[in-house]
Amino acid sequence: MTRAPQLRYLADGKRLHLQDGPIDLIVEANGTEASVGVAYSAAARRFTGLLDELCDELPLLRKAADPARCLLRGKVARRMHDAVAPFAANCFITPMAAVAGSVAEEILAAMLQNAQLARAYVNNGGDIALHLDEAEHFTLGLADRPDAPGLLRTMIIHADDPTRGIATSGRHGRSFSLGIADAVTVLARTASQADAAATIVANAVDLAGHPAIVRCPARDVQPDSDLGARLVTREVGNLSKDEIDAALEAGAITARKLLADGLIESAALRLEGEMIVVGAREIEGSFGFRMPLRGSAAEGSIHA
Repeated sequence: MTRAPQLRYLADGKRLHLQDGPIDLIVEANGTEASVGVAYSAAARRFTGLLDELCDELPLLRKAADPARCLLRGKVARRMHDAVAPFAANCFITPMAAVAGSVAEEILAAMLQNAQLARAYVNNGGDIALHLDEAEHFTLGLADRPDAPGLLRTMIIHADDPTRGIATSGRHGRSFSLGIADAVTVLARTASQADAAATIVANAVDLAGHPAIVRCPARDVQPDSDLGARLVTREVGNLSKDEIDAALEAGAITARKLLADGLIESAALRLEGEMIVVGAREIEGSFGFRMPLRGSAAEGSIHA
């Protein structure tokens, strides 16, 4: 039976809020009034029943991805698999690692198939699918961390930038993490790719066996977690500056490899007030000054 999601405009009358179960989207489109109306109607139509489509294949979506073949049938489910497949040969990863970005992509695609828009985005809990027409740009706000947003820095994506997807992962987010990063934000060519890569890089920010890090099996916290008995991070105690640097560098090594392989455009890794940026990006402070590639102020998840 098709679910009945919540569809409404936000108070500003410009943005659309689509919510169904765990999927919570903020959608904004810029164009003529008629085009925006058509785009929003298309988004609502495609959103209706999308969660049911995913639930129909949930057992398979929660299994480790096979890098060589995909047995999934749904369009969004197959996109999820394609996003994680490049990592599946070397580590455990399920298509669920790319669910938020893949859903955002699907809704944005429905809008663009039905309307001519100058700019549009679909923000799925901080994982963003983006469209920019010629001469348009999009300003991202870098928040302190996913569970305690506070704008500290901004990043601008221009139309000639290949980035069309942004995702953030870490131990403070909505999903579990195997690592200790406060947040890892990844920019990639698509939202699904960014989502999968952010998970991989965030897992790599770690100090294996450190006594100050509390971990437990994922299934002890969430019985149906796709991570099963794998240990996820629950608490991080006091770390020295050298330990923080070592954990960040471990994640940066992974991010640099993904950059070299063309799987990401850039990444910002944050832990305990320290940051490493991989890839050439301009990050501005909240008062307009440029931040160096290595900073001492905390950063976090991206909000549009």
